[in-house]
Amino acid sequence: MGSRDLRRIYAIDVETWTVVKETDASGIPWAAVSTDGIIRFTIGEDPEDDRYLHSYVPASGFGEDRIACPEFTGSYLSFDGDHLYLSQWYKHRILKLDASGDILRIINIGAEICGHAFVDGLIYVLRGREQPNEDWCIARLDPRQVTPEVQDLARVPFACRSLTFDGANFWTNHRAANEIVSFAQPH
Repeated sequence: MGSRDLRRIYAIDVETWTVVKETDASGIPWAAVSTDGIIRFTIGEDPEDDRYLHSYVPASGFGEDRIACPEFTGSYLSFDGDHLYLSQWYKHRILKLDASGDILRIINIGAEICGHAFVDGLIYVLRGREQPNEDWCIARLDPRQVTPEVQDLARVPFACRSLTFDGANFWTNHRAANEIVSFAQPH
């Protein structure tokens, strides 16, 4: 879990919901995803909040690697088991990246993106509009399709940020309430 304001990341004990480790980040930690034992972060660095991908190994901390996000923009991350996917909020798209951060594919989402996660080969995405009223929904698409059809599944009735799936439930952040929210997979 990360704090934009404090520029720190936290390991949380999921049984007790207590912090078991905290680490300084080199900038603002916008998002994270686990990739085979390595946690990949999108970090915004001063002075322009340029976005970079960083690797973090829980046993040893942040590595020296640093990959510029395309156009120095991007926020949320997901992982399909082989490739990293990076969303660009205002460009309304998710980018499939290779190991060097080069774009392999562009998937248009049709709205602002505030989180995405893979479940059974499908991408679930939080999409909508931040302004004026934080209007969001959870949608699903199949990235194996040549032109994926984005299907809205349910409205999210709060200002959500980020999305992950633990094998049974989705998790997101209700930013305005300073809460973490879990919900069942919509069908």
